[in-house]
Amino acid sequence: MAHPFQPAAHMRREQQRLRRDGIESWEAVAGLDDGQLRQLAASGEASEAKLIRLRGQARLVSAVGLAPEEAALLLHGGIASPAGLAAADPQQLLLQLGRLQRRLTGAAVAPVDLPLVLGWIRRARQASSRSPN
Repeated sequence: MAHPFQPAAHMRREQQRLRRDGIESWEAVAGLDDGQLRQLAASGEASEAKLIRLRGQARLVSAVGLAPEEAALLLHGGIASPAGLAAADPQQLLLQLGRLQRRLTGAAVAPVDLPLVLGWIRRARQASSRSPN
């Protein structure tokens, strides 16, 4: 399922900068290399660090099929690529994300559970076996 390119509100400047260059999908952001990100940030209209994080989120969305908010949670938890997710220990990741999610959202969002984490890891392993990224 394709998710519309709608980064979090704190990435608004980066989204606007990307759109000015015709980059309007998670897949397009995922395909950007470091040089392209540096060039996009050179105008001062976007933060290179935020663009790098956005690319990591985009790679999880496009390669693994995660929802943007799931990919953002993983990024906050230190998982920045499909390969990193594929190599993650499910129990450790569940504990780490559970703590992080409680701190960020409290009880407002249903907690991540083991079947969900196992599904993410399985899909990341499949994606990593298909792609050299």
